[in-house]
Amino acid sequence: MSIKLNFDESRWREVEKNWSAWWEGEMDRPMVMIQTLDTTVNADPSEFNTDFMLHQPVADYILYYQARLESIQYSGDSYPYWLPYFGPGIVSGFLGGPVKPSAQQVTVWFESDKPVPYADLHLHYDAGNPWWRRTLEVTAAALDSWGKNVVIGHTDMGGVMDILASFRTTGQLLYDLYDCPDEVTRCCRDITQAWLSYYDEAYKIAKATGRGTSFWAPMLCKGRGYMLQCDFSAMISPEMFEKFALDDLTKLCNNLDHAFYHLDGPGAVRHLDILLSIKSLKGIQWVPGSGCPGHSNWLPLLKRIRDGGKLCQIYVSPGNALLIAKEIGSKGFTFYIVPEEPFTDAGLNEYFDVLANPMPFLRQLIP
Repeated sequence: MSIKLNFDESRWREVEKNWSAWWEGEMDRPMVMIQTLDTTVNADPSEFNTDFMLHQPVADYILYYQARLESIQYSGDSYPYWLPYFGPGIVSGFLGGPVKPSAQQVTVWFESDKPVPYADLHLHYDAGNPWWRRTLEVTAAALDSWGKNVVIGHTDMGGVMDILASFRTTGQLLYDLYDCPDEVTRCCRDITQAWLSYYDEAYKIAKATGRGTSFWAPMLCKGRGYMLQCDFSAMISPEMFEKFALDDLTKLCNNLDHAFYHLDGPGAVRHLDILLSIKSLKGIQWVPGSGCPGHSNWLPLLKRIRDGGKLCQIYVSPGNALLIAKEIGSKGFTFYIVPEEPFTDAGLNEYFDVLANPMPFLRQLIP
């Protein structure tokens, strides 16, 4: 099955060279990702249902996403990539947890209706799980169909404590940290090992493109990379984070060549110093969170990340990308250009102007 992308081999050589240099700290400029998608292609929320995700014939499934890939214009340092998406934290489903797609909300939910007793939690790699088998099936089909033309990314695996929360429920897990800490630690250790087993098997397929790998936050890397997370951390203290999350997070970092961390919202900022202390963590993605001020209000935090020796990736408006470059410098950043919330007419117009003609904006960041 051939694919007709708005991308050629000379562009591949350029982006591969530049991403490798960025990871090594050898780029004096930021990486800038701009993608223009034809929104009339695959604008169907029905992809968020079990029939499509689990039972759609593989050839039709691949053609569905191929149409989307073929409609994208890639500017700056962006590149063609795809990942099998079954919701944010599908390792919970791989381990036998509920998978609840919602076409209305355009997402997938994983939390159990009531806490699963610890006596029933044996969270180990399950090679026969149907969601896992489907992940391998469509990943292999993508590789077979697109070859080296598209980077094959890892599915959105989720964070260790977030996965445990999907079984115990978020509220109950907060109590568990006090009431049964040994069980929490046991399950987190088991999830970490299972997570690595799932990653290893998927990586065997993804690396075969020869282009490198990617993940749900697109950042091209040679070798093993992933955007790790612990959204549950927004509800616990640094002491609790260090006790229950740090060891497993460090183990995951140590098993990756390019480990990044998804720092989500003001409640998670309290853990930044701990994250900066993890030597094998290469970088931090900062997401201000829904309803919070945009990146222009977080310059000191972004500077802390860079001064702490970590790379930084953000989803940012054109204007705020330029502001960051002016105020604290842009080396070591990846800017994925989006319209920042809350949406305004001026902000949307700025964004769509860049999409229509990206070069004047890119020249201000990429000499």
